[in-house]
Amino acid sequence: MSSVASVGNGSSTGTIQKNTLGKDEFFQMLIAQLKHQDPLNPMDGTDFTAQLAQFSSLEQLSNMNASLETVAAHQVFANQIEAVSLIGKEIAAQGDVMEIDGTPVTLIYSAAENISKGTVSIYNSSGSLVKKIEVGSQQQGLNSVQWDCSGIESGSYYFAVEGTNLQGESVNMDTYVTGTVTGVTFNGGSVHIQIGDVDVPFEDVVSVVSGT
Repeated sequence: MSSVASVGNGSSTGTIQKNTLGKDEFFQMLIAQLKHQDPLNPMDGTDFTAQLAQFSSLEQLSNMNASLETVAAHQVFANQIEAVSLIGKEIAAQGDVMEIDGTPVTLIYSAAENISKGTVSIYNSSGSLVKKIEVGSQQQGLNSVQWDCSGIESGSYYFAVEGTNLQGESVNMDTYVTGTVTGVTFNGGSVHIQIGDVDVPFEDVVSVVSGT
């Protein structure tokens, strides 16, 4: 233009064992310890208090983990709703891929600092350079250049921007794409939007340019 895995081989077999002590198992162990203690030599109060404190900490951690999972699920749902609301609107997102249909396009990029000169290079889907646009001095932040797309057949293209400061040192340049959102896809917790045939992660959207 952001799992859980098992590893093995065909020569070995084994059984996956649960090694984590959950709150239910801890509580059962504590009850069993109380039931089977020697009445003539009961558990020391200090030890018992320490174990209760451990159980309390385990319970709090378990509840916190459940709360975080709920918050994460709500965030995914909120992202899905917000992504759907973008359909039909023109957005700007981090990226370098664009769909060309013969009409002029605006290439947007951001400079980490002022540049004395720069070059915008445009490539086709095969990686061949089709256009190079030279730019003069530009300010730090968002900048843009117009590409008339004359003589260019429709399809997917991508661009890259290089810039140097007054000292001739390379400046970091980020690229952005714009377009009308035509669809949204969900894959587990991942949300992607479509700008024509271009797929953009929802988290890469930086602004809504215009919309109904």
